[in-house]
Amino acid sequence: MKTPALFSPLSLRDVTLPNRIVVSPMCMYSARDGVADDFHLAHYGKFAIGGAGLVFVEATGVTAQGRITNGCLGLWNDEQAQALAPIAALIKQQGSVAGIQLGHGGRKASTQRAFDGSGPLGDADIARGEKRWQVIGPSPIAFAPGWLTPREMTRADMDDVRDAFVRAAGRAVAAGFQLVELHMAHGYLLQSFLTPLANQRRDGYGGALENRMRFPLEVAEAVRRSLPDGMPLFARISAVDWVEGGWQMPDSIVLARALQRIGVDVVDCSSGGNLAQGATNSNLARGPAFQAPFAREIRSAVGIKTQAVGLIRDAALAEKLLAEGSADLIALGRQMLYDPFWVLHARRELAPLDDFADWPAPYGWWLEKWARGLAGAGERV
Repeated sequence: MKTPALFSPLSLRDVTLPNRIVVSPMCMYSARDGVADDFHLAHYGKFAIGGAGLVFVEATGVTAQGRITNGCLGLWNDEQAQALAPIAALIKQQGSVAGIQLGHGGRKASTQRAFDGSGPLGDADIARGEKRWQVIGPSPIAFAPGWLTPREMTRADMDDVRDAFVRAAGRAVAAGFQLVELHMAHGYLLQSFLTPLANQRRDGYGGALENRMRFPLEVAEAVRRSLPDGMPLFARISAVDWVEGGWQMPDSIVLARALQRIGVDVVDCSSGGNLAQGATNSNLARGPAFQAPFAREIRSAVGIKTQAVGLIRDAALAEKLLAEGSADLIALGRQMLYDPFWVLHARRELAPLDDFADWPAPYGWWLEKWARGLAGAGERV
């Protein structure tokens, strides 16, 4: 039987992914002072045990100011790097590739944890021990009424943030991660420079598209230069803002070409993030794989590898997207939370096996007995 595209390997520079299934970065809001703990080890380890080709650790702040919430992971000091190292090691031990997403919250930083409301921090949050801090952005424009107004960044601020991304990337390499993704989506700092909804500067970093791209590209170029040549670099973008007058698909194609010239290997195609009704695009009426056309268009127009994400829930759809050339990688988020063994279930659906040889040996042995028992009882496996 022909190997499904979903289970074919993909080589990116010196790293080979065993399959095309990616665990998308998902904030857990559960760190203390940016430090990962046993929860994160168990959380990410289970996806690797479940067979994902690439497991991304959630958006990780490059500075304390850049955390989205008080509970977000950080990588601005060595203690945080040391806490992440066992996570990267476990992911690799289980045969997956360990990736990490680096970001800065910008004007959407210093907010509530998602399960506390995803809005501005209120008095009740502060009384509970949450801390509020000054946020920064390209222009002094609050994300929404009631949100903190960012301080407009100076050139010195941009230098500091760029250098913080570089230092965090270095710590990620030292911690054992095999690839890095830059968070350039969802209204956070780098994307807020890109979109005219947040960037109304009148210097060389605002106005024309070329100017609005300048700082994010400076960050991407500095990170690329700092990484080993053999380490892949991803960039997650919001392909469109879903807002009139905002970032549009033709802008994303121009950006993707610039990222490719810098040495970015994969463009991870999400969308939205600049409407207050949702942290990313949860305010939209969405259907299965609603963002996949963005990945397909960028892949076709630019010739760069792309990653599709967004309501890709079943194996047949994921396989179809790869087979038709919409993307090179398929990322799943909430579906993986619901079923950490989605990858193994997908393999049985697309290329049925008579046994559980593709499962981790400690699981497969038990499941073989389980399947025989069900078969003997006349139940369907």
